[in-house]
Amino acid sequence: MNTQEQAIRYLEEHIPELADAAIKQAYWLALATGSSVLERVNDSLVEVFPDGSHKIIKPLPAQTPTKPGQRLSIA
Repeated sequence: MNTQEQAIRYLEEHIPELADAAIKQAYWLALATGSSVLERVNDSLVEVFPDGSHKIIKPLPAQTPTKPGQRLSIA
């Protein structure tokens, strides 16, 4: 296996960690620039504002329990 293939394999193995870091960075960057963000809190969609206040937008259905690597079909 050449160096380029090793680098690609290494990056592919770390996609979940990289995605998690990117989501957290985008969340905090949005708040830092004065924008609000939406997030799930318990079973509600909540808008979070830069000053730390929250506004409940609407209730959400229960989450579907999954396991890492599990594939779901959407009908």
